Amino acid sequence: MTSLAPMLYADHDLTIYHAQAIKQRWLEAFNHSEGELRLDLSHVAEIDTAGLQLLWLLRREARAAGRALNIVAVSPAVADLLAFCRLTGDFAAPVVAEPAVEAA
Repeated sequence: MTSLAPMLYADHDLTIYHAQAIKQRWLEAFNHSEGELRLDLSHVAEIDTAGLQLLWLLRREARAAGRALNIVAVSPAVADLLAFCRLTGDFAAPVVAEPAVEAA
């Protein structure tokens, strides 16, 4: 049985150190669902090119299956990388502000 509009999360940083595990989890969720995919990247503190490749992979798989990929939120780190790579338009999503840190 499949579920509709799954919400995928990144509960680790999107870096080379976590890329394989995240890839497996995201593709498994993709293959066991249908319709729109929603992706929440609001808790990602660090992202590198391996993380960017995961985003491209998920986007490619969604397009090939005729499904929409909707990034519902990104962290400032993700927004910064997308802007640096001039990919903001390709992966547009609202930026979630970092929590305020109190001075000691």
